[in-house]
Amino acid sequence: MNKAQSKLLKIVIFLFALNALSLWLYFSSNHHNSNNKQTEYHSSQTSNHRSGTENNNNSNFHLKAWPILPSYLPWTQNPNKVTFRSCEAYFGNGFSRRIDVYSSGGWFRCYYSETLRSSICEGGSVRMVPERIKMSSGGERIEDVIGRSEEEELPDFESGAFEILGFERRSKWLVDEGFLDAYVPDGGIMRHTMRGLIRSIRVVDNNSKKFHCDQWIEEPTLLVTRFEYANLFHTVTDWYNAYVASRVTDLPYRPHVIFVDGHSRTPLEETWKALFSSLRYAKDFSGSVCLRHAILVPLGYETALFRGLSQEINCQGASAHDLWQNPDDKKTARLSEFGEMIRAAFDFPINRHRAEKPFSGHDVLFVRREDYLAHPRHGGKVESRLSNEQEVFDSLQTWVSNHLECKVNLINGLFAHMPMKEQVRAVQDASVIIGAHGAGLTHIVSATPKTIILEIISSYFRRPHFQLIAKWKGLEYHAIYLDGSYANPSIVLDRFSRIMKANEKGKVKKKGNIKHERARKCGMDDLDRLMRSVSNFQWSKVFCRVKYSCKNLMAIPAYISE
Repeated sequence: MNKAQSKLLKIVIFLFALNALSLWLYFSSNHHNSNNKQTEYHSSQTSNHRSGTENNNNSNFHLKAWPILPSYLPWTQNPNKVTFRSCEAYFGNGFSRRIDVYSSGGWFRCYYSETLRSSICEGGSVRMVPERIKMSSGGERIEDVIGRSEEEELPDFESGAFEILGFERRSKWLVDEGFLDAYVPDGGIMRHTMRGLIRSIRVVDNNSKKFHCDQWIEEPTLLVTRFEYANLFHTVTDWYNAYVASRVTDLPYRPHVIFVDGHSRTPLEETWKALFSSLRYAKDFSGSVCLRHAILVPLGYETALFRGLSQEINCQGASAHDLWQNPDDKKTARLSEFGEMIRAAFDFPINRHRAEKPFSGHDVLFVRREDYLAHPRHGGKVESRLSNEQEVFDSLQTWVSNHLECKVNLINGLFAHMPMKEQVRAVQDASVIIGAHGAGLTHIVSATPKTIILEIISSYFRRPHFQLIAKWKGLEYHAIYLDGSYANPSIVLDRFSRIMKANEKGKVKKKGNIKHERARKCGMDDLDRLMRSVSNFQWSKVFCRVKYSCKNLMAIPAYISE
């Protein structure tokens, strides 16, 4: 090694050490600040605790800390830092117009997004009276409430279903219709339940005895009303808005969740419980419940995930690191941040700097559509989007069996019979995800950055749900468009084979010196010279067929000449 090379090596080592030190300081500071915020928040809430006979049964709940997410970027309430209809504004950081509604005893304010035309509202000393909410109990087994109508499950708020502590004022209502039209517009939703909740809030005089609480919840609590609660796509929009509401209101730890609806229980609740500190239904409470800090979550219909189906949201996924260094209104890392949040909630590793496991093959996940009982009005049969799904899966299985050297592990994604944690694990581990258009593909929101998506689209269901999610996450996306719902297995295999070859070719490009280095170690100068002249295309042609050993390298010329 000459002097120049030695000097260069020292510089590289120094930069590596400096980078490692910077990362350590960043994460240490982040953890310290998170702990401080939690302590400060708890102290401020405790100091405001009402005296008297109210119960405080919930104050000892275990509250989950926020995980450190590699794609996390700071959330801001500064309206000057978020451009109208920018990607940041669409994906939740645009709730920047603050409207202080009330601050006399209790308090209430909203953060309005001009881009989404939606608000995240929060309040203190808020009283919920479940008996004034007309709806079914919620949380039952589906089998026990078969045939129950959706109308029975959606909340109908009577006057005073929610109240806020205050002093006597001219109007007993917290807001009027003008406020609702300006900041909580119905947006064409026939029954906007969150608008109805806010409309029901009335101010109760602090000096009266009407503001009686049978129970206090001291910690921050999200109030969520849901519509299509058994559908994964729509539930992901609810998860996303609940996450965004938590960040916009700057909660120091993960809040509790109360479902203000009467829907039956579904397997999707497993993820709600993983993401947040606890989960209950409004009708689970006996008597009135007072919330020290309530956050009202916008409807899932008011996310970019849903709005993007009917309006153009021209955003491209990018890494948080790149956006931190070079902010771009046309790029976003928010869906990647949210996907990491889901994986972290199930205790899966998300640290991008962790040591990678040795390569053991490609997991190819085939997401299946299968019959299951979704809700009380569901017959247990799902509509087929791919009429010969089993035939396509079998053909892929045959291809895998005939290409053992490629180390492809085909996963049969029978999600309807898998716990949510195992579904997320399968998505996280997948190199390629294949599936017909259907809600199960929404799981790609949790996919890792290098995952490739292949969607098989019937002519009867051509909507861009998953193409958009892939785009907003920066994932490689391919589609096969069908004439009807039948897919020719040979066409699927051809597209899959090309994806796998291109994937391997990309790996070879990143490791362009490996083939030369291995040949040198074998002492085969002639072969080394030969391989220098081999194109990347030719190399990818034999990638799956030749293992890196001296013996197999000798056979490469024969493979190339085929």
